[in-house]
Amino acid sequence: MLFNSLDFAFFFPIVFIIYWILSRNLKLRNVFLLLTSYIFYGWWDWRFLGLILFSSILDFIIGKAIYKEDNHNKKKLFLFISLFANLGLLGFFKYFNFFIISFVDAFSFFGKELELNTLSIILPVGISFYTFQTLSYTIDIYKGKLKPTNNVIDFFTFVAFFPQLVAGPIERASHLLPQFSKKLKFDYSLVKSGLLLMCWGLFKKMVVADRVAIIVNEVFNNTQDYTSASYTIATFLFAFQIYCDFSGYSDIAIGLARTMGFDLMKNFRTPYFSKSITEFWRRWHISLSTWFRDYVYIPLGGSRKGQFKLYLNLFLVFLVSGVWHGAAWTYVIWGAIHGVVIVIEKFSDKFRTNVFSKIGFKRPTFGNKVFFVFITFSIVCISWVFFRANSLEDALNVFLEICNINNYTWNFENPEIDLFELKKSLFFIATMLIIEILHNRINLHSFLNKQGIIFRWTVYLTAILVLLIFGIYGNYDDSQFIYFQF
Repeated sequence: MLFNSLDFAFFFPIVFIIYWILSRNLKLRNVFLLLTSYIFYGWWDWRFLGLILFSSILDFIIGKAIYKEDNHNKKKLFLFISLFANLGLLGFFKYFNFFIISFVDAFSFFGKELELNTLSIILPVGISFYTFQTLSYTIDIYKGKLKPTNNVIDFFTFVAFFPQLVAGPIERASHLLPQFSKKLKFDYSLVKSGLLLMCWGLFKKMVVADRVAIIVNEVFNNTQDYTSASYTIATFLFAFQIYCDFSGYSDIAIGLARTMGFDLMKNFRTPYFSKSITEFWRRWHISLSTWFRDYVYIPLGGSRKGQFKLYLNLFLVFLVSGVWHGAAWTYVIWGAIHGVVIVIEKFSDKFRTNVFSKIGFKRPTFGNKVFFVFITFSIVCISWVFFRANSLEDALNVFLEICNINNYTWNFENPEIDLFELKKSLFFIATMLIIEILHNRINLHSFLNKQGIIFRWTVYLTAILVLLIFGIYGNYDDSQFIYFQF
């Protein structure tokens, strides 16, 4: 079920009302929440509910076994079973065909033709997200950071919690799991705040991302038909498409959970205003970047084993991040670009500090900040080319065209890109950025609460009208969120 679908428009109010009617009975409330979560996920394909049930049962049992076991080797064995089973399922559904094709291509490169058949495998929506969520539970118990829960309903609901089930944020058990044991009282201010955040997320998805996608999809699906200017514009637009699509989902998920009294972690903090790629990853998909930090980077040794190991570990983490995002070499290259740039940033940190101080970059002036934000955003956009392209060949073609200075032509009388759509896209991107900047400075929700009822409802009704005109009626289909494919 999609947040931007008519089905969800009927589903949410019904769930919301029944949930708060049952809220005084903790057990009944959580059973209802679990059932609605399974209905929400099963609406897409009920057959894959078995995978969530399997992971939930396995890690509930494994978690208790690790905690009770005193023998360190047996603890490791139990953890290995959890890792092998969960990552094995993820690997099969997500990477089986990719490895088969890559294996055949490798032999073909050396002149040996192999005939191996791929399988018609449907990737279960959200498998990468809930797999990482359940793994963090068993790993934290193994590390002694968490005690296992004895409440099977709470744990199953934690794994399948429908607001963030299919695209995050990837929650830690230490943060989300205890919330299912708390009795909650209806809080109008929280519900109102959650609804406003949901509305903002829908704006980013339906008005910005889906509108921008019209141009982006046309250009990236026809990579032989455009000039350098069009590829550059489409790449710039895709940067905002994927941001508004994914952060829009996170905002809806966080807002939806908030209306039911739950607190989910913030997943984005205006990442395109970052002054380095290192800072970008502190602001982009925060739940995933912190997951890789805690469960991949630190176990690899982090920065504790010398400079070379530090650089190697950083690069490997981003390589793994690329693989996590998708079973294609384009994602591997995307991850490698970020890994290489972050290693360069770490390696050259002292040198850059000395150079910048000598040329007058000592203080972080507005001009300096703009310069570094521009450089960082440009690098991110270059990497997005590989992330968005349908194939490695398409990605290289777009990348080379963007770098081809001689091919930057633009015909205003007969442009390659629909100018009306482009103007609308740029207008809504600018609107979104202005609102986010203002919100970071003055907290627009608090600001609205202080205004009179006429002003507030003028803002609310305007937002609803914009969604109706440019979102629902302007939406050519109930487009699914980009990160559902991961």
